[in-house]
Amino acid sequence: MNRLPSYKKKKTIAITIMAIPALICLFVFNYMPMFGLVLAFKDFQYNLGFFKSPWNGIDNFKYFFTSQDMWRTTRNTIGYNLFFIISETIIAIIFAMLLNELRSKKAVKRYQTIMFFPYYLSFSVVAYIGFGFMSMDYGILNRLLESIGTEAISWYSEPRVWVYILPLVNIWKKIGYSVILYYAAIIAIDPSIYESAEIDGASKYQMALKITLPMISSVIITLTILSIGRIFYSDFGLFYLLPYGSGILQSTTDVIDTYIYRSITQIGNVGASTAVGLYQSLIGCLMVLLTNWIVKKFNSESAIF
Repeated sequence: MNRLPSYKKKKTIAITIMAIPALICLFVFNYMPMFGLVLAFKDFQYNLGFFKSPWNGIDNFKYFFTSQDMWRTTRNTIGYNLFFIISETIIAIIFAMLLNELRSKKAVKRYQTIMFFPYYLSFSVVAYIGFGFMSMDYGILNRLLESIGTEAISWYSEPRVWVYILPLVNIWKKIGYSVILYYAAIIAIDPSIYESAEIDGASKYQMALKITLPMISSVIITLTILSIGRIFYSDFGLFYLLPYGSGILQSTTDVIDTYIYRSITQIGNVGASTAVGLYQSLIGCLMVLLTNWIVKKFNSESAIF
């Protein structure tokens, strides 16, 4: 009778020991940097260092919130991310449903590989691929336009076209990851439910609408909540490396993350950059809490917490 508690105790100790390296990494890389948030309230000077730099209250926040950059970067960040969340969710679910209709496992694996491959590409590589398509002198797109008698476009000098380029590249690169998540949720549905619906004369559209979507709704809600939590964050590579950091394109490519990078590298304003980063984190946290609260009001079982 005494063996079981002893065994459980040893098992708990073993698991704790194995978890220690991960906990140390979590503390070092996620919690220790939080001490740097005090820079948001300091006039950081390199010659004085972290501790001796004078405090300046909320001046760093005023600097950002009273600038035109605040509205442009916030608008672009939220606008793009909202479109990314909606478009990726819809397209990923459609592709996942189509994969589920395939009877050949080899075909499923083949299409999964094709869709998932771009996810592993670095944005440095994607930027070079993009340049190969959009170069003014040698780009494939301009050669195609010239072949049909249309004037070539200076893609890296036209802010308007990037409103379409960025979403297209983002979907191409990341859609495979979302498809696999939704496909895994769909294949977990009991096949007998579909068989019963088919016997009753339900069409593929009706089964998708009445069976598939309700059955994977918890996955959709969870992924959406997590995405909304990152709505104030952007993929730096997509918005900076792909357009080559072009200042001409800032009206449509400048987001909060690229603004922070510019503030540090070009202006050297560490305090303002930290303040903007804190602004990102707080709003992101509030968005998660708000979204989860709304979901909980309609369906408490689908809420994350």
